[in-house]
Amino acid sequence: MKVLVAIKRVIDAYVKVRVKSDGSGVETQNVKMSMNPFCEIAVEEAVRMKEAGIASEVVVVSCGQQNSQETIRTALAMGADRGILVQSDAELQPLAIAKLLKGVVEKEQPELVLMGKQAVDNDFNQTGQMLSALLDWSQATFASKIEKSDGKLTVTREIDGGLETIEVALPAVVTADLRLNEPRYASLPNIMKAKKKPIDTMSAEDLGVDPSPRLSVVKVSEPPARQGGAKVGSVAELVEKLKNEAKVI
Repeated sequence: MKVLVAIKRVIDAYVKVRVKSDGSGVETQNVKMSMNPFCEIAVEEAVRMKEAGIASEVVVVSCGQQNSQETIRTALAMGADRGILVQSDAELQPLAIAKLLKGVVEKEQPELVLMGKQAVDNDFNQTGQMLSALLDWSQATFASKIEKSDGKLTVTREIDGGLETIEVALPAVVTADLRLNEPRYASLPNIMKAKKKPIDTMSAEDLGVDPSPRLSVVKVSEPPARQGGAKVGSVAELVEKLKNEAKVI
């Protein structure tokens, strides 16, 4: 079974994000970038499948600028076999990414597509579901456990009320949740080996996709600063403030 893993290059999760002075977006110049944490979990799951003999090949794909190759190399160092970069300088939004991934899937013909449930830079949580719809494949989102048997996947999902276990037929799109696994650290020998692993490059034009944005950002601003608390003398005063000042009751 060939597994395709979609990954994204984002601002490192431990870096404090700064808004640009003109309010057009967040500052990315001279900022540490890394693989989206949920994508790391998806890569780890695919590598574990290969180690268990379930997957025959793990291919990672990233859509974005040339520097996304760094993120692909990280995935290759974790154990993926080869990489694909869909190079585009456009602002890629979920629908465009889903269309690009659909083109890659049609070329690669995997049985399973794994990806993070969302990216920590925009938290859209849309690409996996859109890709499933475009391909007309089964989907299982927010996966915390994946098992394969008899050509099907049994996926445990994290939902608001607890856990839900579903069975989906292959081919399928599965998005990884936080508790699916603990991603490994790439060892130095594997980092060196990753430099020799192939990365194919293609463009949106090669896949017949127009990646032009469908949405426009009006303004990006910092959240308001938290105001200081206040002491009250009685329950009645607390209720009065909650009702008339905070207007929460």
